[in-house]
Amino acid sequence: MKFSAERAILLKALAHIQSVAEKRNTIPILANVLIQAADGRLSLKATDMEIEVVEEIPATIKRDGATTVPASVLYEIVRKLPDSVEVELDQADSEGPLLLRADRYATRLNVLSVDDFPSMGTGDLPCHFKVGAGVLRSLIDRTRFAISTEETRYYLNGIFFHAADTDAGKLLRAVATDGHRLARVETELSRGR
Repeated sequence: MKFSAERAILLKALAHIQSVAEKRNTIPILANVLIQAADGRLSLKATDMEIEVVEEIPATIKRDGATTVPASVLYEIVRKLPDSVEVELDQADSEGPLLLRADRYATRLNVLSVDDFPSMGTGDLPCHFKVGAGVLRSLIDRTRFAISTEETRYYLNGIFFHAADTDAGKLLRAVATDGHRLARVETELSRGR
């Protein structure tokens, strides 16, 4: 695998990714980010086995491949690089270290096997939708006050998202309750696309 990407774009993606990857963990692979380079796109993935975050960024792919490296280590290295540099990552073989080069800086990062990285299968999901980050943030911000924090009522510790067809068009509803309060917010799905 060999690719290069702009530092600013890579850093922004890694900031999101490393917040999900667990730093102290009994399962070492969960501290890593899965990097997949193919078809002119770079995919970064992290999971803590409860949620999974995937970021796709543009990159110049010179050789397709995949590897995993410690997310927080890669983030800190890229963060400390000078602005506006091109970051190149190169792994000669799937078992060897990942070489990171940028400007006059170079380092080698230890990798773990891609086969060990857990996959949270999507299966046959009955519903899916696409919304913009701002719309999703608004839905969460306007309903989270009603989320239960009681461990005994774990089934109320979240927000229910529902895509509905109505006379007014397609709507996305977000609903949360703690058993005493109920929050329900709707937005047009076309706004989030």
